[in-house]
Amino acid sequence: MGLLRGFVSSWVIAVLVVLGVIAAANAGCTRSGDVAATEPPADSAERTTLHFFRNPVTDQTFTVRDLDGQPHSPADWRGKVVLINFWATWCGPCRAEIPELVALQHKYRDRLVIVGVAEDDGPIEQVKRFAAAEQINYPVVMLTPEIERLFPGVSAIPTSFVLDREGRVVQKHVGLYPRDLLELETRSLAGLAVNARVEEVDRAQPAKLENAAQATTIPGVDLAKLPPERRAEALQRLNTDACTCGCDFTLAKCRIDDPTCGISLPKARQIVQAIADSR
Repeated sequence: MGLLRGFVSSWVIAVLVVLGVIAAANAGCTRSGDVAATEPPADSAERTTLHFFRNPVTDQTFTVRDLDGQPHSPADWRGKVVLINFWATWCGPCRAEIPELVALQHKYRDRLVIVGVAEDDGPIEQVKRFAAAEQINYPVVMLTPEIERLFPGVSAIPTSFVLDREGRVVQKHVGLYPRDLLELETRSLAGLAVNARVEEVDRAQPAKLENAAQATTIPGVDLAKLPPERRAEALQRLNTDACTCGCDFTLAKCRIDDPTCGISLPKARQIVQAIADSR
């Protein structure tokens, strides 16, 4: 009997251990879209400072149509943080950024709306194929004169405008948008817990090409004479080829950061002319 009791006791203990392991595993299996969006991201040792524009202006009412023709307007996004992201399929940094945006849109789908504005000059079908291949889970619209008027000053991509829950533009980021910063800004504007403090800054920002941004307009260089596919080729060259003035920048960055440079201008114009003559 003593031996039997010992066997039963050991069996009970083993069962309890197994049940405990299963319970612990189940406790860790939660949907990222439900819990992760309400819990703050892992705290860093240093508190982050977020910068939002002083006296932000409410955007005007407008309606845009996505790649499938469905209408979207600020009224649909009221109460959510909105990110207006200007990009193009030919832009390497834009393509690198998209998976991060897709992940954030999924995680904060109840609090964040991302709207992609494609600056491609080519057919819309090309953008549709790209969006499908990248599994983009937010509306994508084509650039229009109305969008350019509402969000001026986009001379490089990716460029992202951040709107708060009242539809006011509170920040503008040129170049790659670090996911950690996007998540902190989203959480702060959505009223979620965040290890950060907020500082108000003036909206005016220096015209610099940073964070791997790809210029879409080059000071002193006329790209209008090029057909869409040639224009994309020229922009890729200008955002890749180095200037020889000693700045160690690309021609595009040198033209934007220092429009007075007498070396980058003729080299940039030469590239555009060569591409135009190759038709």
